[in-house]
This record gives sequence, structure tokens and C-alpha cells, in this order.
Amino acid sequence: MKSLGRIFLTGVLIVLPVLVTAYLLIWLFTTAESFLGKPLRWLIPDDYYRGGMGLLIGIVVIFVVGILMRAYIVRRVFEFSERILLEIPLIKSIYAALRDFFAMFAGQSENDALQVVSVNLPGSNMRLMGFVTREDFADLPQGIAESGDVAVYLPMSYQVGGYTVFMPRSQLSPIEMSREQAMRFVLTAGLKSKPNGN
Repeated sequence: MKSLGRIFLTGVLIVLPVLVTAYLLIWLFTTAESFLGKPLRWLIPDDYYRGGMGLLIGIVVIFVVGILMRAYIVRRVFEFSERILLEIPLIKSIYAALRDFFAMFAGQSENDALQVVSVNLPGSNMRLMGFVTREDFADLPQGIAESGDVAVYLPMSYQVGGYTVFMPRSQLSPIEMSREQAMRFVLTAGLKSKPNGN
């Protein structure tokens, strides 16, 4: 029975991640198609509309926007529009947080100091993995951080959340790991799958 249980558990560990990934991808494509397909149906007759056209148009629009952002005047218009957007109380909090989060893990953050680090806890041998998010606090109120401090984001395993702490850089040790690898490692609590069941 113990052997059968291990075989079944191995199958679960193989099948479940595949099913969940497939489900999330299907949900994402279906949601995108539904959201983008509706306005497209206003422009073209139903006889010519085919499933997937909304998603395809969305991908094309994203690429076009990416190309246009290379033009100086388009960037200036976008920056002006973004400044107006960041003046709206509720929207600026949500938009700015999402923009900075995705830019950080897409490797497009303007903060050159952003890096994966190990936080050494004083008085113990324990260490936490985190991400340096800021070194300059000149634009923030006095008292948030001391001279020589950095801001470190400490994500929590198996949930969306974490803590932002301020500490001396001397308590940090750089880790040679990409942001994506580090975040995946932290979110899964460092677990490594073993498909062979050993």
C-alpha cells in the first residue's frame, strides 16, 4: 500500500501542475478573447469574425505600442499622460504599484541597485532572501531610513505578500540569481519537484 501511495502521489505531482497551468492559460486566453473580441465585433460583421481574432488583435496592438514607444514624441505624450494619471488619488496608487512591480520582475526597472540578496538576521544564523528595491530616500520624508540603509522587499512563500524593511547594506549578502529564479524559489519555499518519486 505504501508503494501504491507513492506511485499515486508521483502521478499527482506530475499531473496537477500541468492541469493547473493549462487551466490558467485557457482562462487567460478566454478572458482576453472575450474582453478584446467584443469591441472588434462592433467593427466587423459576425460572419467574418472568427474565434481568437480578439486575442490576435490584442497581441498586435501590444507590439505596435512597443514599437511606437521607441519614438521620442510618443514617449513624451505617454509621459505627459502618465503624469496626469498619477494625479488621480485612487488610480495612482494602483497603477504605480503595478507598473513598478512588473517593471522590476521584467528586468526593466530603472533602479540599477535592484538585486537579489540574502538578509542576515542579527544574533542568529538565519537568513532571508529578498530584493533590494531602493537606496536613495531623498524624495521621502525624514526618518524613514538612516544613512547607509537600503529598502529590501521580503516576499512570503505560497502567497502574494511580503514586507519592506530598511536595514544597513552591511547586513546583506548579494546572491548570483536572477529575479525570476529568486521569486520562484521563495514562492515555493525552496521546494524542488522530484518527478521520479525518490
